[in-house]
Amino acid sequence: VQLVESGGGSVHSGETLRLSCTASGFTFDVADMGWYRQAPGNECELVSTFSIDGSTYYADSAKGRFTVSQDNAKNTAYLQMNSLKPEDTAVYYCAADPRRPVPAPDGGHCRGRGYWGQGTQVTVS
Repeated sequence: VQLVESGGGSVHSGETLRLSCTASGFTFDVADMGWYRQAPGNECELVSTFSIDGSTYYADSAKGRFTVSQDNAKNTAYLQMNSLKPEDTAVYYCAADPRRPVPAPDGGHCRGRGYWGQGTQVTVS
């Protein structure tokens, strides 16, 4: 089982990035997907979720700027990030725990039960 993120990079304020998270070993139709981020010196933060019933959640910091989606045919989740700000700079992770709610960060870090990707760096200047 594996989650692989991609799409991070270095951009300027106001620009856009789309992160992708591709799963192998399980399918999204049995797993709620979570997007998280961790900036240096900060605890892991849940940014957004996409549930198997299609419902979504956004942290206040992401509302109105980020959009989460999934393509079940590609077994890939996306986090579209618009109007990026320097405070969005962090390592972004996707995670899922099939047939259970999205994982909670463990000890302030982006890790815990279920499956976590390796993270992708987003830098906004």
